[in-house]
Amino acid sequence: MVILTALFFILGFVTWLNGPLIPFFELACELTQSQAYFVAFAFYIAYFVMAIPSSWVIEKVGYKNGVSLGLLVIALGAFMFYPAAETRTFILFLVALFVMGTGLAILQTAANPYVVVIGPRESAAARISVLGIANKLAGFIAPLVLTALVLSNMQDYTADKIAALDAIAKSKALDTLALQLQTPYLYMGFIIIILAVFVKLSPLPEIDLDEDGNVAHLSVFKQIINALKYPQLVLGVITLMLYLAAEVLAGDSIGVFGKQLGVYGENGNFYLKLTSFTMTAMVIGYILGIALIPKYVSQVMALKVSGILGLILVLLIVTISPNVMIQLPGIPVLPLVILLVALMGLANALCWPAIWPMALQDLGGYTKIASAILIMGIIGGAIFPLIYGSWAETINLANEANGIAKTAKSGNQIAYLILLPSYLMIIFYAFKGHKYRSWSRSRSLSGQIELIK
Repeated sequence: MVILTALFFILGFVTWLNGPLIPFFELACELTQSQAYFVAFAFYIAYFVMAIPSSWVIEKVGYKNGVSLGLLVIALGAFMFYPAAETRTFILFLVALFVMGTGLAILQTAANPYVVVIGPRESAAARISVLGIANKLAGFIAPLVLTALVLSNMQDYTADKIAALDAIAKSKALDTLALQLQTPYLYMGFIIIILAVFVKLSPLPEIDLDEDGNVAHLSVFKQIINALKYPQLVLGVITLMLYLAAEVLAGDSIGVFGKQLGVYGENGNFYLKLTSFTMTAMVIGYILGIALIPKYVSQVMALKVSGILGLILVLLIVTISPNVMIQLPGIPVLPLVILLVALMGLANALCWPAIWPMALQDLGGYTKIASAILIMGIIGGAIFPLIYGSWAETINLANEANGIAKTAKSGNQIAYLILLPSYLMIIFYAFKGHKYRSWSRSRSLSGQIELIK
């Protein structure tokens, strides 16, 4: 658990840097808002593309070596930020993010089964919550570190100041801005390599999820076909995909939304720190999960509450006026709607820990390939931000063309309606979907076993 906690901290640190990178690249690479969301797309699409290959790699090298290999691939992606920043080429940044996502896909495919099998299944959500705290604590720290070390001078690079420069001065200023990413990503790459060596030399045990040998002789394709016969897995993948859309948007869109609403703070970069608000809410959720699951609350009940809370928050976000402000101690005055977006982190926190053990329940030797299929569900974090960004931009342009005041609800606010299906699916899976064990019948597994007996 100590080793896994360290791994999930690194995973969270790398993942939640995307939030501040989206508005950063929008400025540095001169992008539209919808183009900037390709940051999330390039990163999360790697999970979908590489999940099954990752399972094959782990089949060949083992779980422990798979973890080390995943870390090395993440380090390679971090190093690729150096030439990308040198040339200020957005495509190269996207390739680097895809490589980092590939490493994380290998790492996730190897590490997640450990969490489920190293203890009682009914407390798996609590164990995943421990790792989730490390993951989201890193997500809280990452934007603050990036802002402090790299983006502390963003007040010198506002859109208005950049627009006032001539072409040569503008290009030079943006080049200087992009180069600020080189050093921190080099350091991050070296640290991850050290961790990869540590894992290789660690006593992390090898695990065998197919002890009876019923699956090992099957091809990957046949394993996939057989695994998809389990409704709890298929519905779990759909739920995970839609949940990831909510998690990624809550963390990655809040900075752009805050910038649009003028949340700049004294140094002009406070909007870049807003991802930390979402991560704070998620950490609180994980702490509640550790304290309550399974002693006081089942992981099924936790998922039910999460879905209902998320649904309520989305309805509030798209309903409330952006001019309603709230003052919290120690931070600038914030629009209430920004705080509600951050609170989606609380609703999202226990979804991943609850969905995984539910979806992998009773899969036996197919747990390995099922884990890879679940990882493919992370594609929700790739697709939905693009849809959100495009929809928000379309509404904003229409508002501008029609002379609608900027103080009215923006496309960024209204586009959060895209998350309604996410929370409705979470509610369905929590109440009913996870019980299905046959496509022909909707009876729970326990009921079917009693019938067979």
